[in-house]
Amino acid sequence: MFKFAPVALAALFLSTSVPVSTAWAQVKPFPADFKTQEIATNGAKIHVRVGGKGPAVVLLHGYGETGDMWEPMAADLAKDHTVIVPDLRGLGLSSKPVSGGYDKKTQGGDVAGVLDALKITKVDLVTHDIGNMVGYAFAAEHRDRVNRFVLIDAPLPGVGPWEEILKNPLLWHFRFGGPDMERLVAGRERIYLDRFWNEFSATPARFTEASRQHYARLYALPGAMHGGFSQFAAFDQDAVDNKAFMAQGKLTMPVLALGGEKSFGPMMATVMRFAASDVTEGVVPDSGHWIMEENPKATVAMVRGFLDAKP
Repeated sequence: MFKFAPVALAALFLSTSVPVSTAWAQVKPFPADFKTQEIATNGAKIHVRVGGKGPAVVLLHGYGETGDMWEPMAADLAKDHTVIVPDLRGLGLSSKPVSGGYDKKTQGGDVAGVLDALKITKVDLVTHDIGNMVGYAFAAEHRDRVNRFVLIDAPLPGVGPWEEILKNPLLWHFRFGGPDMERLVAGRERIYLDRFWNEFSATPARFTEASRQHYARLYALPGAMHGGFSQFAAFDQDAVDNKAFMAQGKLTMPVLALGGEKSFGPMMATVMRFAASDVTEGVVPDSGHWIMEENPKATVAMVRGFLDAKP
């Protein structure tokens, strides 16, 4: 049984109305020098924030959030990096194709298209949750374009102990589907999302009320819940694609595999050693799954230390 399971199970009994501490970060606007643009590529229109100067780094978010989650990381890295922060297709302010394209190989193509439009050839990658899956697909297909790769607190379909991970009852949402799933949550997006923010936090109060309202509004946009469900529905195809990527050989760029102390922990590195040959293990202290809400200072420090390390 994985470390995140008992912690998340315990969180199930915590009230969803835990008092909010103003000491913890809320969603903030990106620094003023960041510009937003819509980049049409690969059958989708991707909402992208770009700021800073220097070597390029791409930050990819996961489910339950958007690129907005990365504001503290982006503000720090923009001091000496060009920081690119997309919303994944189907989520946030990116377009929400009804026809599909939610497999992570296709979304890796979205990332490639964004970088091509920005005339950026090589990047560092920092990813979280489903962003890990998109980032891995991009890195596996464009190995010469990725210098360093940070993956945070989520497995990869078909990689390592994936089948064992699927047995965890707390991950029932991986298989939540059927013709009525969107109708069930229509108008109840906040209720559905609170489940993730509470169960997968070490301290749910650190995912503030302001942040919850912010993301709930974005996930209530037309097509957003469909896009989110489609991310999970594509996992079987993602597993097939990832096994094909691994058959071509492990990633060779330096990889930092971070898990929240009260979530995936060192299991993140265990997973990535099946897919990469140069893996450094790290654990974000005093944090569950939502690392940028629960311990942004430590997360930023660990990522920056890895990206700044000399070859």
